[in-house]
Amino acid sequence: MSGQRIGFVGLGAMGQGQARNLLQAGFDVVGCDSDPARAASFVEAGGKVAASPAEAARDADLFVVLVFDAGQAESVLFADNSGAVAALPAGVPVVLHTTGAPEDARRLAGRLAEAGHPMLDAPVTGGKAGADAGTLTVIVSGPEAAIATATPAFEAMGRRIVRVGSEPGQASTVKMINQLLVGVHTAACAEALTLAVKAGADPEAVVEVITNGAGNSRAFEGRAPQILARDFDVRGALSILVKDLGIVTEAGRRLAVPLPLASAALQQYLAATARGLGPEDLVSVVKVYEAMAGTEVVPKR
Repeated sequence: MSGQRIGFVGLGAMGQGQARNLLQAGFDVVGCDSDPARAASFVEAGGKVAASPAEAARDADLFVVLVFDAGQAESVLFADNSGAVAALPAGVPVVLHTTGAPEDARRLAGRLAEAGHPMLDAPVTGGKAGADAGTLTVIVSGPEAAIATATPAFEAMGRRIVRVGSEPGQASTVKMINQLLVGVHTAACAEALTLAVKAGADPEAVVEVITNGAGNSRAFEGRAPQILARDFDVRGALSILVKDLGIVTEAGRRLAVPLPLASAALQQYLAATARGLGPEDLVSVVKVYEAMAGTEVVPKR
């Protein structure tokens, strides 16, 4: 929908690509980020930037929030003097791309409804590569009319839109399950490669076999080559999985569902965080396994 104005808060690893794809599709995008370098990068791509969420919200037809957690999202929307809601035109939908607990999505939707704005619970999956390429999967729940307003933007940012219900929290629940698997699979990839190297196997041969066999996963296929190349450029920070697996394990506690694999994976990410690896890419969890095993996951020379 060329000409639709979108306020977009959060121009990080995911948001930068998503906002740029909106620009390329003809949307008038006003971005906002607390990091001046990220904001400058978006300007270089042809976007506009605002000094605050409130400024980004003025005259918007749609407002998108993609920040680290629900606490940050609440600040973006409701902070005194800079919050978006005070400046957002009446009735404009808010898209919450931030991954959070289902109860957080419901709480924020309630506050927004009181202010006269429908909210779409709309986390995404596909990683930085999908954000850059415009091939994300958008998981969405919320009111029909708001989904209709946001669908052109979703189509510019993603290849697949999966509608999972009409209530906030439903999409966040599905994303929570996705993150359980991402966390477990990535830790399992690091664990398997560490064992392979310690046992004397050629890790490149292991990767070839696994990616063409029954043990493969999209996480292994994408992250094993990163580990072998010692490529720790941040596509998704390890700290995100600490947050997301925390959401997973808390849901398990609340619902009395045992989650031994998710809990074990979380401990490895916490160990990585304790080593100062939280800001690094999530595949840096391999460094915890390497330290424990006294080896390094590199190709045979």
